[in-house]
Amino acid sequence: MNRTDRLVAMVLHLQGRRVVRASDLAAHFGITERTVYRDIAALGEAGVPISGEAGVGYSLLKGYQLPPVMFTAEEAVSLFVGGELVKQFTDASLQAPMATALDKLRAVLPRDRQDHVERLVARTVVYGQTSRRSAPEAVEQRWLLPVQQGVVLRRVLRMTYQGRERAEETQRDVEPLGVVFYGGTWYLVAWCRLRQDYRHFRIDRIRRLELSAEKFELREGFSFKQHMAESSAREKTLPVRVWFHRTAQERAQRESFATLIEEKVRDGGAEFALYAWSLEWMAHWLLSFGDRAEALAPAKLRALVRAEAAKIAKLHAD
Repeated sequence: MNRTDRLVAMVLHLQGRRVVRASDLAAHFGITERTVYRDIAALGEAGVPISGEAGVGYSLLKGYQLPPVMFTAEEAVSLFVGGELVKQFTDASLQAPMATALDKLRAVLPRDRQDHVERLVARTVVYGQTSRRSAPEAVEQRWLLPVQQGVVLRRVLRMTYQGRERAEETQRDVEPLGVVFYGGTWYLVAWCRLRQDYRHFRIDRIRRLELSAEKFELREGFSFKQHMAESSAREKTLPVRVWFHRTAQERAQRESFATLIEEKVRDGGAEFALYAWSLEWMAHWLLSFGDRAEALAPAKLRALVRAEAAKIAKLHAD
């Protein structure tokens, strides 16, 4: 954020609060308190009526307001995507007011920004419950906006991606088709030119990303809504139950490809129900937890874990 934008944002921040301390402003904008003092002085010189009291904080003169400031396309998109999360993860007491607020926001946006928002919201899906992770990882925050831009503008994304089963990174050119949130994580849904198929990429596993100038056309017969319905149906054909020790649960919530639903507490941990894309992948993943995870059902998953564990034991036999 450049200084001009920060000064405007600082006035808006003060406008929405009675008193704000310099330390709070510094933390909010990621600057030093010395910079806060300089910015407040600059605003005062520009005629913004800010009063300050040592040990208390800064406040705007009552009645002073900036003229209405238009949302950028990115800000509007963030609010609408946040609305989708509210609809999925809260009760009716918040859902109805959020829907009304978003309708008001939609009404005041210019037509081009309305179109931008509509295209992305139509290609954003939110499933299930949130994980225990309180906020997106920094890498997700870094890449989510360019991913969304690629979806809306239909521009090819060039990225370095770290696979889920192996640590190596691959270079991919993908045609971004939408974004989906499930299991506490954002995913990019795209046509992968390397694999020549539709793929779901965890955004927190993107290592480098470039929004290229190359545009693409949607593949004939593709429907994002239908694709997500089919993907969800495939996922739900593989229900599994797993026990995780309490010391492994945070990692399990973070890494799982579906939301973990706690069912029964026992033996220093808890049993969870979840859905898996692949029992083979699930078996390898559970083994990485050592004795802090146990496959409970289905029987095929237990057999796969047993077989893989036997292979590992054989490698380490005397």
